Amino acid sequence: MVISVKDIEFGRIRLKLDEIMKSQNISVNKLAFRSEMQRTQLKAYRDNDVQRIDLAVLARLCYALDCDICDLIEYIPPH
Repeated sequence: MVISVKDIEFGRIRLKLDEIMKSQNISVNKLAFRSEMQRTQLKAYRDNDVQRIDLAVLARLCYALDCDICDLIEYIPPH
């Protein structure tokens, strides 16, 4: 039996942006201003509604939130 990549569960990546924003009491508008990002793009990252993560966006978020990349991203292994 051949197992294809589609049959293997690798886990998933979760962005913890919403949690960080709540803990820092920062709104989408304020973070959009600080990170020089569009609110719609920021909301997609906050809601984990992105397919491809842009490293430049992550750098902007880390800078604007004064956090480390590991504070922003979490790997959730498969069950």
